[in-house]
Amino acid sequence: MANKTIQAAGGIVVRGGKRALFAVVQRSKDDHWVLPRGKLKRDENPVAAARREVVEETGHRVTVNEFLGAITYRAGGRPKVVEFWQMQAEDEPSHELMADIVAVEWLPLKAAVRRLSYQLEKLFLINVGPRAAQHRRGRKLPPKSVAKKASKKAVKKAGKPTAKKGKVKLKAKAVHKKTTHKTNRKTKKSASARATVAHKSRTPSRHLGVAKPASAAANPVAAKSYAKPVSAAARKGILQRMLGHLGG
Repeated sequence: MANKTIQAAGGIVVRGGKRALFAVVQRSKDDHWVLPRGKLKRDENPVAAARREVVEETGHRVTVNEFLGAITYRAGGRPKVVEFWQMQAEDEPSHELMADIVAVEWLPLKAAVRRLSYQLEKLFLINVGPRAAQHRRGRKLPPKSVAKKASKKAVKKAGKPTAKKGKVKLKAKAVHKKTTHKTNRKTKKSASARATVAHKSRTPSRHLGVAKPASAAANPVAAKSYAKPVSAAARKGILQRMLGHLGG
């Protein structure tokens, strides 16, 4: 029994409109500020336990969304795993705080990180906080929007052609045209020769060997810019690996 894993669950709880506010709670037993969380009851489902603990410790009803991750450490010589889900809280509280909680504060991400007492929770919130904030009031960015932004940024850095007023402007084409005009002035070619050169300067971009911008689906930067929700099987594998590191 000494090495039996302690199971706990909680939430990265967010509310607010334009600016996301994160819940942090102060415990009465040591006055430490922590993320809302607690131990599972016997035969209790982790998601149900996470919702129950958050409601008891914040006083707000919540909607449970995606699984964000877990932290592991040793407590009383035993390995402990705390799983966290992203949760959207109602604007107004509907329950009294439980006796173990002195206070609850709703803070912006950076302030919430500074308020936390444990370094492990600080690091965890730094990593999952931005993603948790996307869910508030339906503000989660769809994968296509994220991929489109990442693709445009990657194309711009790579010096790819950009469209403006229906015409494709290429640096290579501009240089070619400028060189052609200088040659015309020096050699004083006939009108027919100049017309031939001018026609060559209007060669479509595909003849200049310029690659078209990669689509969002084929762009590796865009593909990695949006993390998929973690399945139950993947979550189980993550917890097993974390417990293995703890020697549980």
